[in-house]
Amino acid sequence: MTNKELIELAIKAKAYAHVPYSGFKVGAALLTKSGKVYTGCNVECSSYGISLCAERTALVKAVSEGEKEFEAIAVVGGKGDELTYTTPCGACRQFLSDFGNFKVVIGYKENNEIKEKEFTVKELLPENFEL
Repeated sequence: MTNKELIELAIKAKAYAHVPYSGFKVGAALLTKSGKVYTGCNVECSSYGISLCAERTALVKAVSEGEKEFEAIAVVGGKGDELTYTTPCGACRQFLSDFGNFKVVIGYKENNEIKEKEFTVKELLPENFEL
């Protein structure tokens, strides 16, 4: 699966975000080593600390279905239909790092064109916490 295809799936997932407080929608699409894709969106709660990010939603869905090895995750975000440059938060970076050093693709719009920037989990969180 190409980065662009993964970004398109993340954009579709973003549409389902529940963001009554921030208005900032995030979508993610996680590609497993077995070739399956799990999507997620952010879900806000009035007790902000227990809100869920799109990346963790996708990862939990995958793990709950028996997946533990990942190739890539695409992340998109923005208010309404915007696609602004949005990277995973610190909590998501740590959460992702527990499952390996796979590709992270950020999708965003620039001059009305969808662009992408690629990292690895380790590049986003070089000094992750480990037990």
